[in-house]
Amino acid sequence: MRFAIVGSGAIGSYVGAALARGGSDVVLIARGRQLEALRDRGVRVLSARGDFEARLPATDDLAAVTEADVVVIAVKAYSLPELAPRLGELLQGTTAVLPAQNGVPWWFFHSFGGEHENSVLQSVDPDGVVSRSIDPSRVVGCVSYPATELVEPGVVQHVEGTRFAIGEPGGGSSERCAAISDAFQAGGLKCPVEPAIRGQLWLKLIGNVAFNPLTALTGASLGELSLLHQAVALARGIMEECARVGAELGIELPVSIDRRLEAGIAVGDHRTSMLQDLDAGKPLEIDCLSGAVIEIADLLGVAVPQTRAVDAAVRLRALLRTEALVPTTTI
Repeated sequence: MRFAIVGSGAIGSYVGAALARGGSDVVLIARGRQLEALRDRGVRVLSARGDFEARLPATDDLAAVTEADVVVIAVKAYSLPELAPRLGELLQGTTAVLPAQNGVPWWFFHSFGGEHENSVLQSVDPDGVVSRSIDPSRVVGCVSYPATELVEPGVVQHVEGTRFAIGEPGGGSSERCAAISDAFQAGGLKCPVEPAIRGQLWLKLIGNVAFNPLTALTGASLGELSLLHQAVALARGIMEECARVGAELGIELPVSIDRRLEAGIAVGDHRTSMLQDLDAGKPLEIDCLSGAVIEIADLLGVAVPQTRAVDAAVRLRALLRTEALVPTTTI
């Protein structure tokens, strides 16, 4: 099975290396220093489960997706609207698209049913550009759980987790899901096929909406949030608000909020992706997390005051950081 990984950063390189270890044919699509490192040295994964390396073809040419059976989208959610038109033009035949991204995905309301069927979320799919570009029938839902960090170009620190839950947006099972699951498992990853993928997606989402902004605002690791009970209470409050939004859509969480909260904090000395991006001077994934939840909450008439407050605070934090990077002009 041939995979193309679009956006071979920390999680993309980890997935690509694991798939190759299992015997899949993989091409990595990246740019800049990361691309140079991948071409020169391949991927090196550092993990308590055992370090491993993979030498894979790497390119900055998006046209590499044309020969793939599965295209794994691992770019940040905010990058996809610009990328989608070109990507959509290149997809051929029955190529499946597996978005391994944070937050509420652009396809969330496709095959949803009811009054919200095919609703477009401006926060993740402005003016429907992604939905128009990528045929919804290509999408296989994916919820990525591993915690990873790119410690230097080409070198991925795998902190914990190997689970990638996948499933058809419309529910049920399919041959393509079974084939993708087999490939992931051959590479040492867990890849259950879920009949109700949105429940898994929402379970991860409520943690990300709580943990990512709070750690970006405070500089705390996940484990350090437990040092102040008010921080834990705030995280729980945000999770409860997000869970109410999901419940209004008929989404049931597979585990309790307390268990989700405890599991997140138990990751310990790990900086969330939003904190990593803040420190690196990169844009923050706000719209696909709290932004999307707030947009859906407004659609449903559900109050989410704590989520709104933290969303506003982290947006201001990002804005101030951006302005601080702009050189001042003196006359």
